[in-house]
Amino acid sequence: MARLTELIAPSFYDLHNSFREDEYEEIWCKGGRGSTKSSFFSLEIMLGLSKDKEANAVVCRRYDNEMRDTVFSQLQWAAIELGIDGFWKFMVSPMHALNLQTGQKIIFKGADQPKKTKSVKIARGYVKYLWFEEIDQYGGMDDTRSVIQSFFRGTDKKQIFLASFNPPKSLRSWVNQEVRIPKKGRFVHTSDYRTVDPKWLGDRFLSDAEHLRTTNETAYRHEYLGEEVGTGLEVFNNLDVRVITEDEKATFGDLYQGLDFGYAADPLAFERMYYDPKKRRLYIFEEIYGSGISNRMLSEKMTIDQKRILTFADKAEPKSIDELRIDFNLSIMGAEKEPGSVEHGVKWLQDLEKIVIDPSECPLASNEFTNYSLEMNREGVVISRYPDKNNHSIDAVRYGLYNIIKARPKKKSFDLDVQPIANRW
Repeated sequence: MARLTELIAPSFYDLHNSFREDEYEEIWCKGGRGSTKSSFFSLEIMLGLSKDKEANAVVCRRYDNEMRDTVFSQLQWAAIELGIDGFWKFMVSPMHALNLQTGQKIIFKGADQPKKTKSVKIARGYVKYLWFEEIDQYGGMDDTRSVIQSFFRGTDKKQIFLASFNPPKSLRSWVNQEVRIPKKGRFVHTSDYRTVDPKWLGDRFLSDAEHLRTTNETAYRHEYLGEEVGTGLEVFNNLDVRVITEDEKATFGDLYQGLDFGYAADPLAFERMYYDPKKRRLYIFEEIYGSGISNRMLSEKMTIDQKRILTFADKAEPKSIDELRIDFNLSIMGAEKEPGSVEHGVKWLQDLEKIVIDPSECPLASNEFTNYSLEMNREGVVISRYPDKNNHSIDAVRYGLYNIIKARPKKKSFDLDVQPIANRW
């Protein structure tokens, strides 16, 4: 039996300790080729089943024919390396593994039709581990949720959802967005081959990686480092979608606020921001949004401080601006919509070093900025203009930063004091 330090890469040591304590309910492991995330999960499942004799495991891939040469072989390898292969019998028809002493099972299922998993029954014990390998191949969390619900029920014991994947190129991919959503009990781990003992990977793997690094760095960063390098259609490649901490907020100075009025089914979007001109970073950290929100409802949702700070709104709605200012005591004024202002504003945002968005506080901004992309015509040619849809939060941000974006440094007559007007009143 090999020592665990000879089987687990150093980048997984802390996560191994968390596994041992059943610290998390969801564990997502992402990384490029050779990151050993699948090997790690297979080892932890076998260790967990050895520790808890009532525990079973279900391992899923999108299609049945992907099982045998991947997760099935991977768990066989883990059993052998841990010296417990004598207790387990791996069978291929149907594909499962049986502990000959305890009756515990590892069930392998293709989940291209989630309803099929409802017919799977565990005769003894409970399902402790549910592992989705290459979860990015599924259409979204809706595709996996019914499988999770089928197996995670009927017990008060800890059940753990596991997901492993190589991140797709685009930040817009559902799985890349999903792991950015803060959730209690969820842990997201990132690794790549550079933390792995070179002897585990072999000279051919390392030479192939180095060759790609020198000939196509973008492909190397995606395939071997697991980075989201983009598809080329994304408008914003400078996003940092994460929780903005209270310590960070405590350093914020003057704040900016923007409002895009909703129309019919289109949502209203109010965004609150901080802009750091030295680092050229924008932080979007508070949001009010929704369809059918009247001016009165908006006022009721806003805090006293949000009402006090000047909000720039779409000047095309002067009656709403007047009502909010006069009847509901908001500090608000219209942002001019000059010719080319949309293109100029989006390009200004693109040029920032970073746009940090808190997805838990600003879900609309997180979704719209992430998914905002150029479109192609029927011939597959990229349309150069920015699409005017699903951009309500983007418009609100542009309005809120109106005084900064409209400044023209080349023309001294247009130089402006761009501090928020409300903070000078």
